[in-house]
Amino acid sequence: MRMTVADVMTDKVVSVAAATPFKEIAETLVAVGISAVPVLDDDDHVLGMVSEADLLRKEEFREQFHREGYQPPLRARLRHPKARRKADGDTAAELMTSPAVRVSPEASAVEAARLMDAHNVRRLAVVDYNGRIVGIVSRRDLVKLFLRSDEELASEVRDDILRRTLWVPADGVRVEARQGVVTLSGWMERRSEAAIAARMTRRVNGVVDVVNKLSWKKDDVTARDDDLRRST
Repeated sequence: MRMTVADVMTDKVVSVAAATPFKEIAETLVAVGISAVPVLDDDDHVLGMVSEADLLRKEEFREQFHREGYQPPLRARLRHPKARRKADGDTAAELMTSPAVRVSPEASAVEAARLMDAHNVRRLAVVDYNGRIVGIVSRRDLVKLFLRSDEELASEVRDDILRRTLWVPADGVRVEARQGVVTLSGWMERRSEAAIAARMTRRVNGVVDVVNKLSWKKDDVTARDDDLRRST
């Protein structure tokens, strides 16, 4: 089963407005136990994201440049314009990181993980086709995929991959899962099918690793390679 962002996201979104003051944002993060909030306009469109890191810019900049009344030279201020703007910010609009990285609820969980990695962020704003927020997906939400039970993983491999997709006889392949590691054993008609079964199993959300012990009746991979060598 292909897990989408909609399957794992948080749909009860805590948000702030552009004019929300610094202290209220900090109180919201602490009270709700989250590390960031989206900044929304009056029509629920995402303007940006304010995180704990954005708020800490103020203290970081003060400690670095203003202790004991010290004022940084102009060249230092120019080297850190974004940090300085956030350090001077008093509202969400001034503190937020914009634009926020967005993802569709129909996107796969893998796509969401790649977006987070590419943009070096810990959470994504989930928006509908009109750009309105419908949820938040975080790294923690994606990690939860690995909490799927061994029984659920084995059942998906047997029913969705082997029986429905590859049409493998039920008694031909044994599927066992332990701590997220799926072991495939038994036999299949062709070596290429065994390789496909292992590859598709590895893509199942929540599978940590695959141990492929499958054997086959016909080595169509070697035969195909031999045909290619003869033709060249």
